Amino acid sequence: MDKKKIAKVASFRYKILAIIFLVLAGGLVLLPKYQKQEGIKSEALLSHANSAERYISTDQIANKIINQDPSFILIDVRDEESYNNYSLPNAINIPLKKIFDEESIAYLNQNEFDVIFFSNDNFYADQAWMLCDRLGFKNLRVLNGGLNKWFTTIINPTKPNDDMPDQAFELYTTRKASSMYFGVAYPDQVITDDSSLKTETPKQVITVQKKKKKAAEGGC
Repeated sequence: MDKKKIAKVASFRYKILAIIFLVLAGGLVLLPKYQKQEGIKSEALLSHANSAERYISTDQIANKIINQDPSFILIDVRDEESYNNYSLPNAINIPLKKIFDEESIAYLNQNEFDVIFFSNDNFYADQAWMLCDRLGFKNLRVLNGGLNKWFTTIINPTKPNDDMPDQAFELYTTRKASSMYFGVAYPDQVITDDSSLKTETPKQVITVQKKKKKAAEGGC
């Protein structure tokens, strides 16, 4: 597929995403298992949607994983097959269509961790963010560029040209070290008997408590 066709497909997808924003902001979607009065107002939703603060970069995520930061949960919103083929270390698979299942809500609606959605690009992750933000869930983020950007920046970073500034080389050095952590080998890499090409990321133990439902008012 040439660049023009790719651009048209991307444009079409994000037009759909914009429509979803408007529908959610107008309160026209009845979210399953939730009453109409729950969630933030449309003005707040649009304000949140227009803010770039919900995005977190691949470099930031790589740094968090490498340093074993315990403050976040990675949520892969792609289908189960895609998740099983490849995902980020310690990521939990909650496909977009199951975002409101009872077992999913415990991970999404809690105050212990930052919840970071990701998909191949931003498309499905943005939808997950919008739906959860609409219900007033807190500490929600989206991996900017998704796994596509993860591969081009962390797993296979592009070496800068000689005429590029020092900052570009510093960033490349950091990304190269990150890619080695995630198992990428380089021709100039020195291998010793006690070294390995891949550093195993320790399994993250995530314990979340389900929020108690409010008792029904009234009664006999």
